[in-house]
Amino acid sequence: MGLFKKHNTNSASDALLKEVSGLDNLRNVLKKSNNPYLKIPQIISSSETLLEMTAIDQQQASQTQMQHLGKGLALLHQVQQPTYGLNEDNYIGLNPQPNCLMDNWGEFFIKYRLLYQVNLIRDVTVKENFLTLLAGYQEPLLQFLNRHCEHPSLVHGDLWSGNVLFDDTTVWLIDPAIYFGDREVDLAMTEMFGGFSPAFYQAYDHTFPRSKRYAQKKVIYNLYHYLNHYNLFGNNYLVACQQGFDALENCYSFS
Repeated sequence: MGLFKKHNTNSASDALLKEVSGLDNLRNVLKKSNNPYLKIPQIISSSETLLEMTAIDQQQASQTQMQHLGKGLALLHQVQQPTYGLNEDNYIGLNPQPNCLMDNWGEFFIKYRLLYQVNLIRDVTVKENFLTLLAGYQEPLLQFLNRHCEHPSLVHGDLWSGNVLFDDTTVWLIDPAIYFGDREVDLAMTEMFGGFSPAFYQAYDHTFPRSKRYAQKKVIYNLYHYLNHYNLFGNNYLVACQQGFDALENCYSFS
């Protein structure tokens, strides 16, 4: 394999080092659980300015590889972790992603994912509107998320198609934004920009079926990423954010 070099384009000096930490965490859990379906590129060297790792000779994914991705992700998610969150902050794209360790999933997601992103919003009117909505839905949302989360799983955290690579035989995960959370945050994000192939979802569900409330949770979990995209890229994502907040109203009727 060749060498892939990634330079720090984030204003934060530790962004590449946190990326390495995320890759190492994924590699360790995959190794300890004897998960043969997913691989992590080897880190050759890392610093605040440069990350060097093995390059992937990218190919179009085969149906078998998409099945391996689904099965491998399900097996990763089946490994029960002791707590939610993470013991260090990291990044989601170019924005900070704050973390802590706690035993309450709903509280963690509301405070360290949704509320944090809302507070980054520069438009005061939009921010105040979203803060008001989030405060009004907080208690039923917290209860709903806690009721429908099986256990903490190590999640990739930024699982869209650009962060999964395929060579002629192997499925590779890159650019994580890891933490311990509800596994379905990863499944939700795979559907944000068109979704993965049916073979992926069939293999995942065969190994670790999605919950009965996945359709409702998907909208809530992707609200975090739409807020992040709104903060990074502007008004094109505002409607999706508003739709996500509209969906929170349903938490009053979820059982």
